[in-house]
Parts: sequence; structure tokens; C-alpha cells
Amino acid sequence: MAEFEQRLLMLIDDEPAQSRLITALAGREGWRTLVVRDAETAIATLGTRQGMQLSAIILDQWVPGDEACTLIAELKARRPALPILMLTTSSSPLLAVEAMRAGAADYLIKPVAPERLMQALRAATAKGTPRDELAPLTEKMPGKPDFDAMIGAAPTFRAALAVAAKAARGHSHVLIEGESGTGKEMLVRAMHAASPRAKAPIRMVNIGSLPANAVESVLFGHEKGAFPGAFDRQVGAIQQCDGGTLVLDEIDRLPPAVQERLAESLARGDVRPIGARHSFRIDVRIIAASNLPLADLVAGGHFLGALHEAIAQVSVALPPLRERAQDIPALARHFLARIGEQPGLRRLSITDSALSLLSAYDWPGNVRQLQTVLFRAAVFCDGDGLTAEDFPQLCTMLGMDQPVTPGNQAVHGSPGVLLYTPDGNLRPLEEIEADVIRLAIGHYRGRMTEVARRLGIGRSTLYRKLSDLGIDSAA
Repeated sequence: MAEFEQRLLMLIDDEPAQSRLITALAGREGWRTLVVRDAETAIATLGTRQGMQLSAIILDQWVPGDEACTLIAELKARRPALPILMLTTSSSPLLAVEAMRAGAADYLIKPVAPERLMQALRAATAKGTPRDELAPLTEKMPGKPDFDAMIGAAPTFRAALAVAAKAARGHSHVLIEGESGTGKEMLVRAMHAASPRAKAPIRMVNIGSLPANAVESVLFGHEKGAFPGAFDRQVGAIQQCDGGTLVLDEIDRLPPAVQERLAESLARGDVRPIGARHSFRIDVRIIAASNLPLADLVAGGHFLGALHEAIAQVSVALPPLRERAQDIPALARHFLARIGEQPGLRRLSITDSALSLLSAYDWPGNVRQLQTVLFRAAVFCDGDGLTAEDFPQLCTMLGMDQPVTPGNQAVHGSPGVLLYTPDGNLRPLEEIEADVIRLAIGHYRGRMTEVARRLGIGRSTLYRKLSDLGIDSAA
């Protein structure tokens, strides 16, 4: 925690309420926030003692006295290594393009969820990770909410879509599980569009973005005077969605007391607002999403079994992208086609070398991260198509000194292990072995026991080779 306590954030914003909110959210993880009101003060602050201690900058788009992108460029010119995050109410891809070209590390849309802000700050200031290319990006391109827009031919992915498509036509509650970025939100929208409730109310509630003490009121509503601060009556999300669909994202973060109340409400088919004397009958369909397997949480006593049973009448498990790498070329071409339709961008092709490079990475941020990487590459591409050279951070992470070319094949199709030098001669065995080990460490996420097992050597032999070859185990 000491590392976080030393981090200083400069917030360039002239809205007191928002400044207090950002300061409070950042303070949860030990950030100190320095608030400045205008561009001139921000630039002047960089040269002060406090300015030299800055770890990140958050810039509101509506900073008076200067255009946001011009200010970003000025700040980056003075402090190139300092990550800058833009905060804006606009979801325009054109603004995202301009901000990134000016030097922004990320693009946050107001109102920003607490976890999203923390994720952006962590990614921007993480040590030893590529900042620009692989960081998450909030920019979202509109797309049709249907199953045809779900790209992928991997058997596990197609099986999940088949279950979801069948469930969409019914009225049962549905649980969608999968790592962050696997496409749960897109699947939810496709299911709603294909359901008998498509024209009925739908509301999406992200549990993780709500304060724990506000979740019950948001879901169930409350009467005026039900608790301190309840100045008006509020209809809860469950009652608002009567006859329609309520989407509960990150349901694994639902407080235990609310889990019990929701399970009882679904069992009875009614809802009772906080402070109300009577209940209301409801007909609502729950589509819940979780980044974690709820069955494991139930087994560990961290999630209510009765609620899990109620919402998991149909379960859909979306596989991570690393388990369907064969879908990466189709996904890349699909995203590039959509990116090319955005203002300020153009349609780009992608070479086989670039696709091989993308297929070699394990994508911890899944499909969302792939889209982000392609978006960033497209923003800065000067040619007519993306090549491996447009993804320098991936090349570095995979231990590549140069991109793949037709005369520079890789072992088993992996661009992380090159056999030939540019002049056509074989590379030294020691270099090839070092690349294989680096690739294995990255592929198995540093689990050295698994790395040794997959390479067919003992752990002691693996560590000896790391020392002999000068490889960092965090490679």
C-alpha cells in the first residue's frame, strides 16, 4: 500500500462536485489529488515541486481557456512519460481519436464508474507493462444487438451462443459467466433483442459501480423518509422493469443481505420497497452477469445458494479469447471494418504477419482488449494496412526483435519463436531456446511449475536456464 500512498494525481477540472467525487474515488486506493481549475495553472504546476511528483493527470474535456486536445499535447510535450486520462461526456469516436493522437492514455466517459476509473489509473501507472497499446479504452462503437454480430467459430463459443439463443426465446432467468471483456454485455443485448420482451422495459444495473449501502435502494426502491437522506420516494429497478428485463452486471459483488432479499423476492414474485407497508406483484426477467464462477463462490460461502439457483435457470459460459485463438483473424477483420466507419478513421486491411502476432498473445482483457489494440493501431497507422510493426508492444512482450515475414517462419506458427535471420540463415540455438522459454512464461502467465512441465524439464533446470540465458522470470 505504500506504493499507492506516494502517488499524486492532478485533476484539471472546474466543476467542484465532480472534483470532490474523483478525489474521493482516487483516495480509496491511496491517491492524493491536486485539483487545478484551468490549463494555465496545470502547465505552471508541472514545473513545481508537487508537479514533479505527479503520477497521472485526469483532464476534463470542458477545461476553460484551452481546447482539451491542445492541452494534452502541451502537457505531453513537457512531460512525455506522464499518463493523461481524458474525462468527457461525449462518446464520439472522433474525440477519442483526437485525444489519443494528442497523447491521451485513456478516454473515460462521464459518469465514470468507480471501478472503471481505478482500472484506468492502474493501467496507466502500472510498472513494466506497455501503457499505450494494451490499456483498456472506454470507446465503444455502436453495433447491431443480435447474434449475427457475435463473431467466432470456436466450438465452445458457438455452443454458448446456441444456449443463449434458445434461452432468449423463453422467460427463464439467465446467468452469463465469463471473464471481463469476453462479450457478456453484447450477448445480453442480443438476447434481449431476440426475446419476447424485446419491446418491454430493460434496465442494466452494474452492481460493482454502486456503493454497497445504495444497492438495496437502487434495486428495490424506497419510500420517502425510509432512512436518513431519503427525501423523496424512489421506484426501484426491479419494479421499473415489470414485464421486461433487468440486467444485473457483476452480480457476484451483490452484498449478502441484498442477495437474501433478492432471492426471497424472486421466489414470491413480488417486490417491497424499503419503508413500504405492502409489496407489489412483479413479472421481471433477470439476466445476470458475473466475471467469476458463481458455483465456486457458493461452495466457498461467498454467494447465496438459493439466489444462484434462482438466477441460473439457464447458464451460459463465454470462453476467454485465449481459448479460441482461431477466432482472432475473423474478429480483427470485423473490428477493423467497424473502426473504419468511425469519423476520422478509414478502412484498413491487416497482414498475415500482424494476424499471427495477434494470435500469439493470450489477451487477458479478451475481446474488448483486442478491439482496443486494433483501435489504437488504426489511429496511428499511416499506411493502407496494419502490419506487425504497428504493434511494437506486442512484439516486445512476445520476445520478438523483428516482425514475421514470409521468409522468417515461426515454430508451429507462433511468431514468438523465429527460426531464421533476415539473410535466411538459422538463428543460434541458444537464442531460439531463450525465445521458447520467454514465450512459455508469457503463455502460462508466469506459473513456473506449469512452464517447466510443458517444456518437459524440471523446475531446477528451468531456473538454471533462466540464469544462463539471462532471462527475467517475469518476461
